[in-house]
This record gives sequence, C-alpha cells and structure tokens, in this order.
Amino acid sequence: MSRSAFEPDSCVVAEVMPSPNTGERRDGRRPDMIVLHYTGMADAQAALELLRARGSDVSAHYFVFEDGRIIQMVQESRRAWHAGQSSWAGETDLNSCSIGIEIANPGHDHGYPDFPTRQIAAVTALCRSIQTRNTIPAVRVVAHSDVAPARKQDPGEKFPWRTLYNSGVGHWVKPAPIMDFGQTLSPGDRGSAVTALRRSLIDYGYGLEASGDYDTAMQEVVTAFQRHFRPERIDGIADPSTRSTLEELIATRGRARSIAARARTTMVQISP
Repeated sequence: MSRSAFEPDSCVVAEVMPSPNTGERRDGRRPDMIVLHYTGMADAQAALELLRARGSDVSAHYFVFEDGRIIQMVQESRRAWHAGQSSWAGETDLNSCSIGIEIANPGHDHGYPDFPTRQIAAVTALCRSIQTRNTIPAVRVVAHSDVAPARKQDPGEKFPWRTLYNSGVGHWVKPAPIMDFGQTLSPGDRGSAVTALRRSLIDYGYGLEASGDYDTAMQEVVTAFQRHFRPERIDGIADPSTRSTLEELIATRGRARSIAARARTTMVQISP
C-alpha cells in the first residue's frame, strides 16, 4: 500500500497520516475487536513516526495525542501490526480481527502520568465511532496487557475503563472490595480451586491452558486482569476480591445495557 492519504473512516479523525506497515486481513475477517495500547515512549511525536516508519514492522489504525487530536494511519478494512504475539478467546491472529488504538502516554518506564481528560474523551468518541461501523462485543474491547500478559502492561492501571464503560464502550463492573480474609490463591498453589479459576479466566477470554497449577503464566494473567478490572492492588495473587470481580464480569457480560442505564448505576454507586 502506498503512503498516499485515504479518506478517514471516522469524523473524529483530525488528520490521515498513512503507515506502510499494513496488509490484508486474513480470511476476509471484519474487525470485531478493539485493542487499546499506550505508546510507552517519552516523546509522542517520535512514537507516531515509529508507527509510520517503513521497516519498523509496527503500526496501528489510530493514534490519540494527549490533547485529544486523533491521527488515522491504517484503514479499518486493513490489518495493522499492533498486537504482536497475543491471544484472546482462543484466537491468536488478533491483528486480522482487531482495530488497534495507540494512546500517547510515556508508560511505566517513563513516569506513567495520568491520562488527560481530553485524551480520554477522544478515545471514547473514537471507540464509539468504530462501533457504529463494526460489531464490537463489549468483552472484545481489551487492553494490550489482556491479550499479551507475559509481555505487556499497557495501557495500564491508570487507564479509566469505567469512564469508557459509562459511555457505552467495553465491559466493566465495580470491583469487589479488597478484604484481607477468605481463600487466597497464589503462585505455587495446586488443586481444584486453581483449576476452576483458570477455567473462569479462559472462559472470559484470557489465553491460558487448562491446568491445576498456579504457574507463572497464570500469575501473569491474574496480574493483567487486576490491572484492567481491579487496579487497587496488582500483585498476581487471586484474592477473594479478584475472584469475585471475575465472577461478576462473567455473569454480566451478555447483558445489553444502555448508556442511560449505566449512568443511573453510576449515580447509585457514588451516592452516600
């Protein structure tokens, strides 16, 4: 594909800046998944240029600056190279079924600042725009760390998933409170409780093999889960709060909820 500009897929795009790092989606797949990333580089402009550099072998469909400006680099109909070695719900070629959004943030190696409100508003508007053109189930709006827990931790525990959810993007539940009692599963444990937890994580979409061992792979997945859904404590240990939050997510993932209903729920949760 040439570097000549194309028409943007969304009205929220400020500018098209094509990347050569793209190809055809395999088997004629249409995107049914959104993967959110942070850039993880100290300079946002340098990150954008890397995604557009021939030979870098990385790209994304969209790039969102801190001030909310959105750049489109790859057409939604095409395959961007953003997910790398990854899996979700049994699939491993996530680049062929997903739309990748890079969010400018230096990341954990460079101080990891909060995401600006204007930037999150832009990400939310972009995701909602993508959903008007593609069928994206709520449970298939995920973090890079969800699909590659052994390698990635972005967009990280500071990313406001609840804000997106309240605007109709993704899946979220109020995390169960952390209590220092009850059964805790941790690395090295074995047995039926570990087997059941692994099955639940697999059921939700995480890439694990069925087993009764709380091994390194399971610790990495639990850490990724906590980073997304229970960020108050991220330690890779499946305490009652972690397990209860996962159970609630599984129980609610098929429920269709309007934005208004989500707003009402939010008001109830924050009321004294």
